[in-house]
Amino acid sequence: MSEPPGVTLAPEAPSRTDRASDRRTAQRVLPLRRPGRWILTAAVLVLVAQFVHGLVTNPFYQWDRWSYWFLRPTILDGLVITLEVTACSAVLGLLGGILLALARLSGSPVLRAVSWTYVWALRSIPLIVVLLFLYNFSALYQRLSIGVPFGPAFFSFDESKLATDMAVAVIGLSLNEAAYAAEVVRGGILSVDQGQHEAAAALGLPRSYQFRRIVFPQALRSIVPNYVNQLIGLVKSTSLVFYVSLLDLFGSAQSMGSTYPGDIVPLLLVVTVWYLILTSVVSVVQFYVERHYARGATRSLPPTPLGRLRAGLTDLRARVRREAAV
Repeated sequence: MSEPPGVTLAPEAPSRTDRASDRRTAQRVLPLRRPGRWILTAAVLVLVAQFVHGLVTNPFYQWDRWSYWFLRPTILDGLVITLEVTACSAVLGLLGGILLALARLSGSPVLRAVSWTYVWALRSIPLIVVLLFLYNFSALYQRLSIGVPFGPAFFSFDESKLATDMAVAVIGLSLNEAAYAAEVVRGGILSVDQGQHEAAAALGLPRSYQFRRIVFPQALRSIVPNYVNQLIGLVKSTSLVFYVSLLDLFGSAQSMGSTYPGDIVPLLLVVTVWYLILTSVVSVVQFYVERHYARGATRSLPPTPLGRLRAGLTDLRARVRREAAV
């Protein structure tokens, strides 16, 4: 209803209900107290403090000898071999996994059967058995030849001359890694929406082009983070190559431990710290790879550790200002 000219209506007085609502809004919202969480946190902190205190003060660990061995040339040479074996096995294992996954998804029943049998066998046999079998492979086949099956051989070679310790370690780890990588790749390819396959086929594109330019790039979003996670297991698996006479990081420490029996514990701690460093680096790479391939799949990218730290400091400053204002 319009007001008469020259007349101003007085503001309506707030009702009792509105005043009560305003008072409730002005009241400070107190967080729910959780005494059980604080008690559990205090107990965990006490246990952690006791563990760290024992780790630092226990003379059995011989930290002075640990610092002596940590950067010794023998240990660093073994570390280099570990990195070389890991890098070669990771690349070859991924390539083998891609081939096995494509064979598993192919229309050929023979390829599907061979791929499934390979994955089943290599995932069932312990890695140490595979390495020892390859190490003694020359006892079963002194010479290998390539030619017509059940016919003449085109050329042959002495297997023992090619099967060096490094070659045995890389081949064994690659064969084992390919079986697991095949399932990672196959799962990534199957994660691509079926409509993408149908759209590519409707355009009349060759199947190889469909895979290289449409299917596989989308599958990498699932393949790469999972395979980077698989690399952590591969880094630790390299410790088994010591049993095929390759002095990697663990093998070098084991060899020095047999020479200096009193330093076995410090040498084991040296190996432990180096493996922690290597797996931590791989974990950092995994985080950023997953963050990279999450673009377009999530509304917002997961914050980086530095971003979490900044957000935590900002929240802390805001909380301090609120406490000071009260």
